[in-house]
Amino acid sequence: MPDSVYKVIELIGTSNDSWEKAAANAVELAAKSLRDLRIAEVVKLDMQLDAKGKVEAYRAKLNVSFKFEDS
Repeated sequence: MPDSVYKVIELIGTSNDSWEKAAANAVELAAKSLRDLRIAEVVKLDMQLDAKGKVEAYRAKLNVSFKFEDS
């Protein structure tokens, strides 16, 4: 097997419904412009709140890796 190099980027996905959907949204959008996605690791979950403390959005911060291609 040849040696490989992978790049890791940080993404933040959002959803009005759940943290799971927020994470999935980030990965699905990244997959449209990045090839060979390998691993997505959720590193932080938080919520955006309105002035009254009501949840406006769920946010998931992810580290996503993909195969690095040297040109």
